[in-house]
Amino acid sequence: MRRILPKMVSHSELRKLFCSADAVCFDVDSTVIREEGIDELAKFCGVEDAVSEMTRRAMGGAVPFKAALTERLALIQPSREQVQRLIAEHPPHLTPGIRELVSRLQERNVQVFLISGGFRSIVEHVASKLNIPPTNVFANRLKFYFNGEYAGFDEMQPTAESGGKGKVIKLLKEKFHFKKIVMIGDGATDMEACPPADVFIGFGGNVIRQQVKDNSEWYITDFVELLGELEE
Repeated sequence: MRRILPKMVSHSELRKLFCSADAVCFDVDSTVIREEGIDELAKFCGVEDAVSEMTRRAMGGAVPFKAALTERLALIQPSREQVQRLIAEHPPHLTPGIRELVSRLQERNVQVFLISGGFRSIVEHVASKLNIPPTNVFANRLKFYFNGEYAGFDEMQPTAESGGKGKVIKLLKEKFHFKKIVMIGDGATDMEACPPADVFIGFGGNVIRQQVKDNSEWYITDFVELLGELEE
């Protein structure tokens, strides 16, 4: 099926929408942080190459998200201890400019959310570095047996599905009555969240995904550009 693109909005209108947003939602992997969390976990558990290829296919939109997540986690089989050690020994690196951008948005009383197909334990660690409360984090929950071995993931989380980020944004609009929500991210799953998001800003500061670059009405490679919009 062809994707029906919304009516083109001028760049100045997009900028106005961004500057007057009630809430800004960020993807996490390759957007807020420089890495793909699942690839880092795979590297830590010794199955990096196979999992990286699956991530590329999933981010390009070639494989349904839940199927790709199930497949990759079945290969990695991460234990609770491995996840904790990954965060302690190889903490994720924040993308340059994100700390300042989130801080500036919060100063303007804009609600900031992290919506990720990655893992809640890693995303909450990132959120704490940005003064984002855990209640503003939507991500997948890993499950473990009592002895700490991998037991799957919570398939009921909206972020475990293709289209899950859009479901979260719809939920936020219903719950908080936000009028304007902006979604910022690097991948196909982020772009698909608009609508219900009012504006999508494609981000290519860590990795450029051609499909996203070609189909974004606003595409940036540095968060400084968005900081500049807020300063004007």
